[in-house]
Amino acid sequence: MSVILKAHNIEKYYGNRNNLTKALDGISFDVDSGEYVGIMGASGSGKTTLLNCISTIDTVTSGQILIGGTDITSMGEKALSKFRRESLGFVFQDFNLLDTLTAFENIALALTIMKTPPRKIAARVNDVAAVLGIADVLSKYPYQMSGGQRQRVASARAIVTDPSLILADEPTGALDSKSARMLLESFQRLVAERGATILMVTHDAFSASYCGRILFIRDGRLFHQISRGRDSRKQFFDKIMEVVSLLGGDGSDVA
Repeated sequence: MSVILKAHNIEKYYGNRNNLTKALDGISFDVDSGEYVGIMGASGSGKTTLLNCISTIDTVTSGQILIGGTDITSMGEKALSKFRRESLGFVFQDFNLLDTLTAFENIALALTIMKTPPRKIAARVNDVAAVLGIADVLSKYPYQMSGGQRQRVASARAIVTDPSLILADEPTGALDSKSARMLLESFQRLVAERGATILMVTHDAFSASYCGRILFIRDGRLFHQISRGRDSRKQFFDKIMEVVSLLGGDGSDVA
């Protein structure tokens, strides 16, 4: 199994010499191809900063981030823009769908931007729609869909280009419990059936329990990590809650 993401001694500072904040303090970890990894931590722990650096939205102060063997910390903005478009997929809490496009068109847009031949677009859109269980809403506009359906359409848009890494930022934050469960199960299918690699920031233990491994961030450092292994989801949830209690949260306020 190959390493898709390698973070080495990541540090991130904000402010100036007289008022310096260390948001990330020497974080190192790897994510293998086909892994579903969650990131948890209290508010202000640095987990969002970490995701922003990995997603190329922000830059590190020092250290290296390699995605698919490419060192993104040494790339210029033009090269980063191309890399972001071709190698990363993004799933946000607020969907970010275009209201004037149907679900099919929203998903296909990513392929159109990459100049995918038109004859291949329909097949790829229909393929990911089947995996995510949204084939029946492809002709609908966002306002005609439920929140869960919109988020799964957004997820389809993120993966239709077969990115090296999918980055999900609180993807269940705006969903009810049923929709959240359907989305998280869809993520599991993406990993199992398509070999997707997902890195997800989440605020609650329920969502995290669908992952295969959890990284816990505290005060800008990697505090602990646990793997599900052969545990049931309930058993993994209980282990997550044990660590959350050490972090000082209750599973719903670890944000």
